[in-house]
Amino acid sequence: MRGATSAKWVAGAVIVAMAATACSTSKDSNAGKSGGNITVVLGEPQHGLVGQNTAESEGAEVLNALFVGLVDYDNKTNEPKLAVAEAIDTTDSKTWTIKIKDGYTFHNGEKVDAASFVRAWNWGANQDNAAEGLPFFSKIEGSEELAPGKDKKPTAKELKGLKVVDEKTFTVTLKDPFSQFKTMLGYNAFYPLPKAFEADPKKFGEAPIGNGPFQMDGAWEHNKQIKIKRYDKFAGDKAKLEGVTFKIYDNLDTAYNDLRADTLQIVDKLPISAMATVSQEFGDRYIYKPESGVGYIGLPLEQNPEAFGKVEIRKAISMAIDRDAITKTIFNGTRKPADDFISPIIPGYRKGALGEAGTYNPTKAKELYTQAGGIPGNKIELGYNADGGHKEWIEAVANQLKANLGIEVTAKPFTKFGDMLDDLGASKYKGGFRMAWSMDYPAAENYLRPIFSKVAIENGSNYGHYVNEAFEAKLAEADKATDAAQGQKLYQEADDIIIKDLPYIPVFTYMSSSAYSKTVKNVEVDAQGRMDLANVELN
Repeated sequence: MRGATSAKWVAGAVIVAMAATACSTSKDSNAGKSGGNITVVLGEPQHGLVGQNTAESEGAEVLNALFVGLVDYDNKTNEPKLAVAEAIDTTDSKTWTIKIKDGYTFHNGEKVDAASFVRAWNWGANQDNAAEGLPFFSKIEGSEELAPGKDKKPTAKELKGLKVVDEKTFTVTLKDPFSQFKTMLGYNAFYPLPKAFEADPKKFGEAPIGNGPFQMDGAWEHNKQIKIKRYDKFAGDKAKLEGVTFKIYDNLDTAYNDLRADTLQIVDKLPISAMATVSQEFGDRYIYKPESGVGYIGLPLEQNPEAFGKVEIRKAISMAIDRDAITKTIFNGTRKPADDFISPIIPGYRKGALGEAGTYNPTKAKELYTQAGGIPGNKIELGYNADGGHKEWIEAVANQLKANLGIEVTAKPFTKFGDMLDDLGASKYKGGFRMAWSMDYPAAENYLRPIFSKVAIENGSNYGHYVNEAFEAKLAEADKATDAAQGQKLYQEADDIIIKDLPYIPVFTYMSSSAYSKTVKNVEVDAQGRMDLANVELN
């Protein structure tokens, strides 16, 4: 997530997620203190707290504590495991039967049933609601009727591919076979919603009624905090803590200093200023491991074609960036140079896939840039969110582009991540911009469709408005593959199209870096970069 989990865009420069191996998470076999309250770091979420409309890491962090979906992910293998679902069955990867476990309730006492999932998915799939998660429902039969496209109105109110069979059972019929459908279902767009949501979705987003181990403790206090408390009637494993306060920061150095003073117990977004000394200061309370995020320079292809419309210009920019220097000098080794659009911990990643475009070669970069005619005026901006610790690396990229290509680059800070996403979503910003993506679910497809597909322009995270029909066709072909190995090969071929076009420029992959105080233990993060707050205990 600090992605970007949304589909998750990542807010922070240093983020937490799970990897194939876990290290330095300090699990103690002794029981911790029962109950108690802690405070953890958070950035201001972009939207109201509704799973179907949350495509960024800050909101997803809170939703993970308030909701539980049909499946979750194993912390070691990334494989989906059943949560609220008792069974998810199919014989053809096209028609799926989902059965719900008994005992789960929403925080208002309402039963979690098949209708609560169908209700939520129908709302998310309807383009009139402009939900960030809309693209995730595009595979379900009838989605084009609810989302016919720009300047058109929905011709249905429900997905015809969703059918409630009985209180505990519903079926999902996809347009075509999609073997990874079960894997998708752990993403927050597929969370259930209670009947109370329908009365006032906006009000619901300020104080959501979830079905998870924690419930809201009052309404969201914008730019200040979000408080949650243990839900004692939760059907799964009960939360150890009595409550958690998400304290909202816009300065990571301030958050880190609060951690050191123990007024904050967990910081999963460390400032760059902490990188040189955090491991010595926190010891085994410092978490450092590979994770799923990929950091990019995003490019507004449609909004600013004069500057970024030529692939030769984009390739020149990519080859003029010294990824090795940035990861070692700016991040003290807490990043690795990116060499694919897909994270190294995801099946389908290929070492060195970017090829020449990902290799630092300032001489060749300058030749390409000159041959392509350069950027008019040789001036661009690079936008970044100031609440995520990105200033140093963005300025480093700016200096490299000036030195190697002669481009005058102005680093433009946005106060908050949500502010930048809002401007990008409204096509108001025409400069390059920092972005990072953390998986919603562990599949190569999740690094392609939510960021670069046509459907993700209006209802997703394709902020550059990139369109390539060959890419769309290859994604569709890969989706229909019933053999997993063949499907992966086809997604890699779609990845190759992105590599050739470079709508974004991968710069680094993330290593999770976070720290916690001596007053807590059992601090872990999951496959989507979210804190496992339900298992945290006081020492």
